[in-house]
Amino acid sequence: MTMLKSKTILITGAAGFIGANLVMELMKTNEPMTIIGLDNMNDYYDVSLKEYRLSEIEKLAAENEQVSWTFIKGDLADKALIDSIFCDYHPDIVVNLAAQAGVRYSITNPDAYIQSNLIGFYNILEACRHSYDNGARGVEHLVYASSSSVYGGNTKVPFSTDDKVDNPVSLYAATKKSNELLAHAYSKLYNIPSTGLRFFTVYGPAGRPDMAYFGFTNKLIKGETIKIFNYGNCKRDFTYVDDIVEGVRRVMMKAPERKVGEDGLPLPPYAVYNIGNSHPENLLDFVDILQQELVRAGVLPENYNFEAHKELVPMQSGDVPITYADTSALERDFGFKPSTSLREGLRKFTEWYKTYYQV
Repeated sequence: MTMLKSKTILITGAAGFIGANLVMELMKTNEPMTIIGLDNMNDYYDVSLKEYRLSEIEKLAAENEQVSWTFIKGDLADKALIDSIFCDYHPDIVVNLAAQAGVRYSITNPDAYIQSNLIGFYNILEACRHSYDNGARGVEHLVYASSSSVYGGNTKVPFSTDDKVDNPVSLYAATKKSNELLAHAYSKLYNIPSTGLRFFTVYGPAGRPDMAYFGFTNKLIKGETIKIFNYGNCKRDFTYVDDIVEGVRRVMMKAPERKVGEDGLPLPPYAVYNIGNSHPENLLDFVDILQQELVRAGVLPENYNFEAHKELVPMQSGDVPITYADTSALERDFGFKPSTSLREGLRKFTEWYKTYYQV
């Protein structure tokens, strides 16, 4: 078990949804540590949300003298920048959450995924590799974001990390599977302890506006129609952001063990886990709970005609009918299982939405 006390932690995607929440959670532990945050602040979605998350981090940092917080605006694909960060700060733990997200966007903007998810991740792996040069202790643990998208059209449920995942149905999924393959190769060749985390539909306050719950809310407020794909017959394993962050925090503290095989060469200190709620929700039920909570929070009026603003449409290219996480390995190795109910999570989101947008 690696305690995080007095460690230097590099978190990429630190202004992103999961990254910012992770930084804040680490700050709240009130232990001495150095956190370096990297983000390119791109405009894939409203940059003011990223700025808001950073401002929340800055408030916590100002209150906590134990934590040294440094934010660097820069791109993962900038190899010279990544190398300089490793050279200047010598991170003990690297959490790579920076990535171009979204299945649908990958169909129209593939370049962004190659730059961030492939070249960017390669830069991180190379920097981790060279952190051991000249006998230096180097990186103790690389934790990186994968995605439930790697399961593609998998019909066996729940999805297990033992399942074969060689048939991605989107470029986004292919880049995430590639991350796992690259990490395995670098773990084997250079004995880098690495853990990939397959996140399942993360949601919560100050989340990504391109996610259904956020996009639906924006549309309903404007009186627009929301499209429910696959005629509402999709199921998603919605996972509340606090559960994701707790899972990441626990994983950071327990790197895969370095071992030597019978051939005298390192066995790859490599692991992959699912982090999901293990409770897929039908999209129509999800929309029903969301609309109840939007009314309850006062975001929408009680007499809002939801039926007039719903449209059931066919499945979209790149989408999958169901996501469902088998989290037994996470429970076994870390004693943790996400447990926030969809209603509880959406309630927190709608209350935040009302305050943030001053509805």
